[in-house]
Amino acid sequence: MSEPTGLPPLRTPLFERHRALGGKLVPFGGWEMPVQYSGLTEEHVAVRTRAGLFDVSHMGEIRVRGPRALEVVQKLTTNDASTLLDGRIQYSAFLYEKGTFVDDLLTYKIADDDYLLVVNAGNTPKDVAWAKQAAVDGGSVEDESGKWAQIAVQGPRSAEILQPLVDVELAPIGYYHFRHGKVAGVPSIVSRTGYTGEYGFEVYCPPEAAVEIWDAILASGTPHGLIPAGLGARDTLRLEAKMALYGNDIDDTTTPWEADLGWIVKMKKGEFIGRSALERQKAAGLSRKLVGFEVTGRGIARHGYPLKTESGPGIVTSGTQTPTVGKPIGLAYVPLAASAIGTQLEIDIRGRGVAAVVVPTPFYKRPTA
Repeated sequence: MSEPTGLPPLRTPLFERHRALGGKLVPFGGWEMPVQYSGLTEEHVAVRTRAGLFDVSHMGEIRVRGPRALEVVQKLTTNDASTLLDGRIQYSAFLYEKGTFVDDLLTYKIADDDYLLVVNAGNTPKDVAWAKQAAVDGGSVEDESGKWAQIAVQGPRSAEILQPLVDVELAPIGYYHFRHGKVAGVPSIVSRTGYTGEYGFEVYCPPEAAVEIWDAILASGTPHGLIPAGLGARDTLRLEAKMALYGNDIDDTTTPWEADLGWIVKMKKGEFIGRSALERQKAAGLSRKLVGFEVTGRGIARHGYPLKTESGPGIVTSGTQTPTVGKPIGLAYVPLAASAIGTQLEIDIRGRGVAAVVVPTPFYKRPTA
């Protein structure tokens, strides 16, 4: 699932738990992680209907502190962190000067002088170096990845599973909000976030407490149908919800405008790295856009497959057949003129032209009570 680096893979504090639970371990972003346990489909369905338990301790954490912390965050990120209240979270991005992605991330506002930036595992060293360039007197940037483990409980039953273990009320925590509290007696951050498009929580805790908290959640959740879930289900779940994956749908060749992520760019907030390039691209007009598609012929499109439209070529960035949607779906960059809903595509699947059509996204929306 990732390119070999020549270095031994890193392991999270839960590695032995994954092995004991029969997890199939694979290299991912420099880490040795479980791709699945009981099976991708079973794990995917569990998250959509009951609950799944994920180890996401491989993610990176960058702490920005000091009286000028907001200034540093505003320079580094595309979204407007000045609108955040304490206990709120924002989806955002680091950009190069040319307007393309260094990474996508979450910005947690802990206090006026304290922010936690959560970045992708494989990008952590690059992101830390990038962020440190923006540090100023009164606005420090530190790599705190070694200080945090992260465990995600995702699915409609996640609150009833987690609540007996937590000393804060979970029900009032809104989406992209977080609270400080104890989980299984351990001081932690409990965050109403996730990468599945499902109701759920993420627990940030000290690495030395990860096994204790994992075991407690598993014990609480098993009677409710919770099962451990791996990277395979995480990928199919996020695709259904049209959540971008760095290295597939976004990278250092794509901009937020092209990736249909303009909503995380706040041009009116003032200067940030990459702003000028985005301003120029917007003025000139886009040539391509990321869209969702459904394969109407026979076959499954995968990352990197070329495609044709009447307006020119494109490329698939993500694709599979997901258990909830039950159809071959995917994301692709296509010429802007071919981005309208209903536009016909022809995807090259192993040398064979297969019909597909641009469809609305996300492919899946969580039912609301």
